[in-house]
Amino acid sequence: MERELLLLGLLRQMDMHGYRLAEFIERDLTICTDLKKSTAYFLLDKMVKQGWITQHQEQEGNRPLRRVYRITPEGEVQFQQSLRENLSRHTSATFVGDIGLSFVDALAPDEAIALLRQRRAALAEDLAAARVVPKHEGAWQLLIEHRVVHLEAELHWLDEVLARLAGGN
Repeated sequence: MERELLLLGLLRQMDMHGYRLAEFIERDLTICTDLKKSTAYFLLDKMVKQGWITQHQEQEGNRPLRRVYRITPEGEVQFQQSLRENLSRHTSATFVGDIGLSFVDALAPDEAIALLRQRRAALAEDLAAARVVPKHEGAWQLLIEHRVVHLEAELHWLDEVLARLAGGN
């Protein structure tokens, strides 16, 4: 439901065509969501059928027709309900990449450390990318800040794991 919440929230701000929605998400929110264009269009079509949004065709100059979406009163009700549910609910994070940690002792310590250093380098790149995301207005900044804090904590934890493995513990 988080993806629908995102799309409804964006459409509350202004009517938008699908490409603009997907472009904003891809350009400004990639570090916080994995919503792909194809999924966004699928969800938009689904929300039209549910009556949460409407669509109409629009054409600018010689450009091809495009579908412009607008939130409906039913969509506003759904947005408000989903927002309250999302903000009040804790969803425990799972880290699929951590399964290998359960078996790290199956490798020689030097190899395990080398592999985890590769992981650390990728994590540090993600953190660096999150830190240079342009400052956003209002509450959007909270999303970016949460991602940065999470990545910083992950990097700190991984450094502790590497130190522990290097020390033989």
